[in-house]
Amino acid sequence: MTPAQSRMIAAVRASLGDQAVITDPAAIDPWLHDWRRRYHGATPAILAPVDTAGVAMIVSLAAEHKVALVPQGGNTSMVGGATPPADGSALILSLRRLNRIRSIDAENNLAIAEAGVILSDLHDAALAQGRRFPLTLGARGSATIGGLASTNAGGTQVLRFGTMRALIAGVEAVLPDGQVHDGLAALKKDNRGYDLDQLLVGAEGTLGIITAVTLRLVPAIVARAVAWVGLASPADALKLLRALEARTQAIESFELLPAESLAAVLDHIPQTRAPLTGDHPWHVLIEAVATDAQAEPPATLLERLLAPALGTGLIADATIAASEAQAEGFWRIRDSISESERATGPAAQHDISVPVALMPRFMVEAAAACDARFPGTHASGFGHLGDGNVHFHVRAVPGTDPASWYADQAPAVTRFVHDLVVAAGGSISAEHGIGQMKLRELERLSAPARLAALRAIKSGFDPDGLMNPGKLVALAPGGPTP
Repeated sequence: MTPAQSRMIAAVRASLGDQAVITDPAAIDPWLHDWRRRYHGATPAILAPVDTAGVAMIVSLAAEHKVALVPQGGNTSMVGGATPPADGSALILSLRRLNRIRSIDAENNLAIAEAGVILSDLHDAALAQGRRFPLTLGARGSATIGGLASTNAGGTQVLRFGTMRALIAGVEAVLPDGQVHDGLAALKKDNRGYDLDQLLVGAEGTLGIITAVTLRLVPAIVARAVAWVGLASPADALKLLRALEARTQAIESFELLPAESLAAVLDHIPQTRAPLTGDHPWHVLIEAVATDAQAEPPATLLERLLAPALGTGLIADATIAASEAQAEGFWRIRDSISESERATGPAAQHDISVPVALMPRFMVEAAAACDARFPGTHASGFGHLGDGNVHFHVRAVPGTDPASWYADQAPAVTRFVHDLVVAAGGSISAEHGIGQMKLRELERLSAPARLAALRAIKSGFDPDGLMNPGKLVALAPGGPTP
């Protein structure tokens, strides 16, 4: 612990009480590692304020003492974005105690939620008011609203509602000098210059600390139907999606996965079973909903729309969940893919996006290119077909030591995959952010104008580099991030 850290911790304890300071190593340890256990950090303390005023005081002290802060919510980052530096040079600023849903305005379809609110809790609160927050993902039981906003999270409903950025109507945040930006008013028009709210969304805590957001809600669903479809190729899946989109606006999710991802879940996740009999190279999970009780029931809709595709051979087989429990079982398969693939051994995992029209071809050709370039490995992808987001994984040769794979081989694999993505006009980060995992790749592959703008914004907001150091962007070209 440095003298500056010691003085700051003492000041926080004196002002906010013992509950706001955690120094017990055993209590700190679970928060020093990322979800994938790829990154490991160190810190002498976790600071845990209970409100925005407490966050502002801590950030002001950090600026005064030149102590770096790493904001953290549910710690579900896939790119090491919430893991502190390994040298213990930063304190963790936990937002988990800022967990109030300040308001739900059902008439205007708005909610104000603090950064530490767990996503599933917001879902439940909105539903109690006849509304819904239309963003969900596998980590909804632990991911927090602040983290979702700071990473511009996506999830399985982007097809209809967009990413977190599209669902945020206002932001409250503490800026690096300790001042509070209050942008929670959900204004339809606001032309007062740069949009500070949207600068903070997706900034991964490098420009300030999001403490609360105003979120857009939609009417609660009155019925839903979930279908599982087996088909021959991603190209056929895209044809199916376009056919459904031409006939209805009720489709909210359209998830594509290869047979091997399904097999991994069945092998490693207890109490899961294949939705279809027979073998199919590719599978699609589709959800349709109704928000009006007078609308055509979603199950009837899906049955009517899938029948022609079966008749023409576009799809080989399909089933519609006969109960809510079966529907949840279908979704459990999709939500468990990352967990099951982690159990199959080390892999270079990539959250990427390409133009939707190119996604089917990319998934097939990029996998073949990786298999050829790195003999013995095996590549495959799954993801959100409607928005071009591919979770593209290259698994190591069976029996490979994980530590040596990640140190010696995975970086070359990642560079190869990212070069394929850029050649396809895509992005090396679709919904997980840059964090520390992709920082150098962002520098390598970004246009000079983009990098210069990112560094200028970071330097303007946080000239001392105290906000989430080592994540997203380095202040100097090729140099270390403070």
